[in-house]
Amino acid sequence: MSEQRSTAAQDMATSYGFKSVDEGAKQPLVNEVFHKVAGRYDLMNDLMSGGLHRLWKDAMVSFLNPPKRDGWRVLDVAGGTGDIAFRIVDASHGHARATVLDINGSMLAVGRDRAEKKGYADAVDFVEANAEELPFADETFDAYTIAFGIRNVPRIDVALAEAFRVLKPGGRFLCLEFSEVDMPLLDRAYEAWSFNAIPRIGQVVTGESEPYSYLVESIRKFPNQESFAAMIRQAGFDRVTFRNYTGGIAALHSGWKL
Repeated sequence: MSEQRSTAAQDMATSYGFKSVDEGAKQPLVNEVFHKVAGRYDLMNDLMSGGLHRLWKDAMVSFLNPPKRDGWRVLDVAGGTGDIAFRIVDASHGHARATVLDINGSMLAVGRDRAEKKGYADAVDFVEANAEELPFADETFDAYTIAFGIRNVPRIDVALAEAFRVLKPGGRFLCLEFSEVDMPLLDRAYEAWSFNAIPRIGQVVTGESEPYSYLVESIRKFPNQESFAAMIRQAGFDRVTFRNYTGGIAALHSGWKL
């Protein structure tokens, strides 16, 4: 498998990091990765981003700017631990209602436990399901968010189509994902850190290096900003934009269902 970035959604369906796998084989492999790291999810993202993921998530929710009124609903996909959903509820001063959807039961167990302990149980519910087949009626949600999860979905085009389907007219799609660094010196430094240090640190801290190797490789394979923006437009979204964080280490994509 080439180590070059994918340029089309179908490329990611058979890409498990740098390995090529049969169609349908990726999801079980990804599930196993997140079963292994669920209890260390924050640590995982700290290693991948140098702790910056917390600031990027804050920026994402600020850009979403959830209204401070009752009745507004958001679907947070691949957000099992509740990281984004809790931030959205806080930003709405407790008015927003969030549904967290994740295919991984271990991640959801962490999120449910956190919701109970932090007092979000009445504002956030948790659903175990696939991003490619959302168990919701058309035009159910005012916003759809996904942070650092879309690159782990085998059929990205199907997931984007499902996002469009469940959003109300005027609804907003926001996706935060690791992306292509657009600063040459930073690019080399980040790549060296990612491929050399992160799996080793993962091995020392968690006893597992393979999940971290996959996660680093999946970042390198994911379509760059322009390619992913084109996929979002193809799914039917309008006013598609993206903004880079930290030189493109991460990018926030936005689209509207108009």
